[in-house]
Amino acid sequence: MITDTIVGDDARARCRWVGTDAEYLRYHDEEWGRALHGDQPLFEKMSLEGFQAGLSWITILRRRPHFREVFHGFDIARVATMTPDEADTLMHDTGIIRNRAKIEATISNAAIAADLTRDAPGALDELLWSFAPTARGRALSRAGHIPAVTAESTAMSVALKKLGFRFVGPTTMYALMQSGGMVDDHAHGCWRAP
Repeated sequence: MITDTIVGDDARARCRWVGTDAEYLRYHDEEWGRALHGDQPLFEKMSLEGFQAGLSWITILRRRPHFREVFHGFDIARVATMTPDEADTLMHDTGIIRNRAKIEATISNAAIAADLTRDAPGALDELLWSFAPTARGRALSRAGHIPAVTAESTAMSVALKKLGFRFVGPTTMYALMQSGGMVDDHAHGCWRAP
């Protein structure tokens, strides 16, 4: 019988998706599903989730240090002022995902986030967390599987798109909600499960 967890060498049960990759183990144990707050950390998470669209998260996770370097620590004000020449340079940088639409979206999303937070620090945090379900437990579908999209992630996506954000589809926003702790989708039996 296949379970939702896998037991690691340290005898801890974890969500099956972690497997045995050391970076995934660390990410799962220290980050995934923990409440994340702050405009800059959430902007980074939104940006990286956008880059992940169509790819595996481990690809992004392994490149995250370089993403942070070339996107100035995801400092919203600094990313918002990145030039077309800087975007062109990033298209030749093998340390990130070289997708022009995603690079340009990150820069334009930063400009929107900068406008949103300029006179109201915390506004991006407040906006994103306003879509978190009241109960942070697992959002199981009828079949008992974790959904890829929820009513909350769809509403978040719609609201962000109305503001002009890009690469913020409902599936991407549900991944943000999971990784940023707005929902807790740790598998039953996982040592991190509530």
